[in-house]
Amino acid sequence: MAGPRHFLDLHHFDGGALRAMIEHAAKLKAASDRRSKLLEGRTLAMIFERPSTRTRMSFDVAMRQMGGSVVNVSPSELQLGRGESVGDTARVLSRYVDAVMIRAARAETMETFAAAASIPVINGLTDKTHPCQVMADVMTFEERLGPIGGRAIAWTGDGNNVAVSWVHAAVRFGFELRLACPANFEPPASVIDWAHREGGNVRVMAEPEEAVRGASAVVTDTWVSMHHTDGHVRHNVFARYQVNDRLMAQAAKDAIFMHCLPAHRGYEVTDAVIDGPRSAVWDEAENRLHAQKAILAHCLA
Repeated sequence: MAGPRHFLDLHHFDGGALRAMIEHAAKLKAASDRRSKLLEGRTLAMIFERPSTRTRMSFDVAMRQMGGSVVNVSPSELQLGRGESVGDTARVLSRYVDAVMIRAARAETMETFAAAASIPVINGLTDKTHPCQVMADVMTFEERLGPIGGRAIAWTGDGNNVAVSWVHAAVRFGFELRLACPANFEPPASVIDWAHREGGNVRVMAEPEEAVRGASAVVTDTWVSMHHTDGHVRHNVFARYQVNDRLMAQAAKDAIFMHCLPAHRGYEVTDAVIDGPRSAVWDEAENRLHAQKAILAHCLA
């Protein structure tokens, strides 16, 4: 008997499976009536160890628009907050609901939960990856500029969890990814090594101008995430990686700017860029809803 259809990380799928989800998301978005009964009678539990706006709202609304229901909890509301093991919690919830979306402080928590669960588990973000976000990002790019395969994407800033999922996507969707990161803030070497073994066109460099030159999209993220305690140091280190008009001028003429949000204006991006005509951030945010629907359908339908 096949196991549950988890959605844990992009590198667990081949390009065809991910492409099918993107295409399904586009069809769901284009539908004249975005409500359906595709997941009628199904229940999604959402567990948040970290605050959330887009992940929380998009999964909740996606499930409801497809006829399902949602139970939304934090660890403090479960026996997890009093010492029940992650595995035991997964086994119990598997008896009550049809799938679990978890936003975990540590990837190991999500992996332990998925290993014990007999229902699909979806990675809503961990400290290592953010696959749901990058699915929406690829969808957004292709809405604006057409197929992403063979195009050049530039990342500038911290080689964080979102950057890692961009590395996975570069391999699976066949685009070039250039990551400009300060020393000691690159994505893990094991991730870059994986990309090269898989034949991916992924490069890490120090200069943001080199990464951005001629790129079709410029992508960044906050320099200081929720678990960081070295904010002052990071702001000093990352200052020259800011996406501003000067840096965007190095990109292709039709290049777009992308950011998973929340943005810290005046730090990783200027107001002129995020509010400018090349910004795709609000489309990205909306497309979290449609990408989430396709992911839920993959796991449950």
